[in-house]
Amino acid sequence: MSGSDPLAGLKPLHAPPPISWWPPALGWWLLAALVLILALLTLWLRNRTTLQRAALIELESLATRLESPEQRAAALNRLLKRYALACAPGTDVGSLTGEAWLAYLDRHGGGEQFSRGPGRALLSLPYGGGAPAADDLLPLARRWIKANRPRR
Repeated sequence: MSGSDPLAGLKPLHAPPPISWWPPALGWWLLAALVLILALLTLWLRNRTTLQRAALIELESLATRLESPEQRAAALNRLLKRYALACAPGTDVGSLTGEAWLAYLDRHGGGEQFSRGPGRALLSLPYGGGAPAADDLLPLARRWIKANRPRR
C-alpha cells in the first residue's frame, strides 16, 4: 500500500439536472382546477342572487323613502309584480290583478298571508284604506322575495 490517499483518485459526483418548473406536478393541476371551479361557482351563485338582492335593497328603500302608507303600498305592489315577472318569465303573471294576484303570491311562498292576512292591504291600501296594515306588508314582502328566486 502506498501512502497516498485512495479517495483522491475518485471523480466528483454528478449533480442531477435541476427540476423543471414545467409541466407542474399533478397536485398543482388539481389545485388550479379546484380554484377555477370555486371561482365559477362563486360567480354563478352571485349572479343567481343579484336580482333578489336588488329587490331587497329596493324594499328597504321603500320603507324609508315613502312616507304615506298609500304610496308605500302602491310601490310595494309594483316591486312585487316586477320581481314576480323576473321569477317567472313567459307566464301571465303580468296580467294578474286583484284576488288572482294575491292567490299567485300565496301559491309562490306567501302561505295564505296575502289572500287572508295582512297582504290583503295590497288591494285596498293604495286607494286610501287600512293604513295600520302598511307596517305588516314590508316583512311579508321581504319573506316572499327571499322565498322566490329568478329562473334563467
